[in-house]
Amino acid sequence: MSSQSPSHFRDQISTLTDDGQRRKWLYPKVIKGKLYQYRSVVSYFFLTLLFVAPFIKLNGEQLVLLNVLERKFVFFGVIFWPQDFYLFVLALLTFMVFIVLFTVVFGRVFCGWACPQTIFLEMVFRKIEIWIEGEPTKRKKLDEGPLTSEKFFKKGIKHAIYLLISFLIANIFLSYLIGSATLISIMTEPIALHWTGFISICVFTLVFYLVFSRMRELVCTVVCPYGRLQGVLLDNQSIIVAYDYERGEPREKRVKGVENSGGDCIDCKLCVQVCPTGIDIRNGTQMECVNCTACIDACDMVMEKIQRPTRLIGFKSEDEIKTKQPFKLNKRVYAYSAVLLVLISVLSYLLITRTEVKTTILRASGTLYQLRAKEQAVSNLFNAELINKTSKSLKFEIVPDDPQVKIQYIQKQDTIAYGGVAKLTFFVIMPQGKLKKYKSDIGFKLVSDGKVVDTFETTFIAPLND
Repeated sequence: MSSQSPSHFRDQISTLTDDGQRRKWLYPKVIKGKLYQYRSVVSYFFLTLLFVAPFIKLNGEQLVLLNVLERKFVFFGVIFWPQDFYLFVLALLTFMVFIVLFTVVFGRVFCGWACPQTIFLEMVFRKIEIWIEGEPTKRKKLDEGPLTSEKFFKKGIKHAIYLLISFLIANIFLSYLIGSATLISIMTEPIALHWTGFISICVFTLVFYLVFSRMRELVCTVVCPYGRLQGVLLDNQSIIVAYDYERGEPREKRVKGVENSGGDCIDCKLCVQVCPTGIDIRNGTQMECVNCTACIDACDMVMEKIQRPTRLIGFKSEDEIKTKQPFKLNKRVYAYSAVLLVLISVLSYLLITRTEVKTTILRASGTLYQLRAKEQAVSNLFNAELINKTSKSLKFEIVPDDPQVKIQYIQKQDTIAYGGVAKLTFFVIMPQGKLKKYKSDIGFKLVSDGKVVDTFETTFIAPLND
């Protein structure tokens, strides 16, 4: 922490007044430096992907769908049903370990560069506000001034656009939950047929409007738990947006023609003025910092003007600032990486070996074997359940691996509907002379359109031959 940082800064919240009684509204400046331009490209890429993904079809399915009500989840054309819950748990665990590893190494970069909250606020709503109300000083003066016709007009236009965009976001959000086809039906058919969907859109619109018009940075500093997780995961070797106090201190204003005896920081406070959460990055690592890099662009601009090296504020670790040594991976990073590699390997194997149809076969309860004297054979009664995980209905046939094994159906079904279940009851018949022991393993193939979609095994029991 810099020597000129106030000792009480961690006892204050940047979004509250000094007396803690009222919220302090923030009016961050926007400086379009190199990092801001890079962040804009990344943001617009994610925005485009967010809005077009529900309408892209792959294997006949929506690109991404999280339909909790129907318990159907689609990722890049692959459907996951409740029977695949173990894959979901493993994928969630893998993602959590990845987040931990990413945070340990790079801090909270995700929040500033990829989080939908930050992208929408900074790249959409903030730009609309600047376009209508002007730069920070003008916006602050407008908010603090009396309700004139100009203020009423500007605020009315701004909030009308906010509501319109929130309505659009609500529709897109809902399309990920119920599917784009269902959403289009809600939009094109009479409201009376889709009251639940219409109310959901209205609720989501109101939520998004309040988030982006009123809550804003409070979502990052109060609501989101990731900031608190960051405080636990970061260490002195994590790369974060940091102020180089060794180079910047002591702070001193520059006077033309007078030799500077202090550090490179001229205490212009521009890094504070551009911060979307209102903190002073020179005070050290803080939970409120979302690593948006706005302070880096601002400081670099000042350094260029006073002809000093850039990156007084930059992506650095605490150890790097103190020792001037480049970043090195530590044991904790290697440990997390090893765990992540194992999880990814297991998840990849399970996904690759995942079959299109899940078959469960069990011997009928309360039965053993049946002797068939005329056929000189033995039969066992089985129940089978087949779950279709594909995006279409399947016509199927169960084929024993051993050609001498026969199947006699009691309850037969040869088609499984899309996302449906088929339940079968059948006898498996084997020649008595082939059976040499009480329990034998037998295998089956599930064939659809000439393709093996699943294989399964069970045990066949028979009396021992004298």
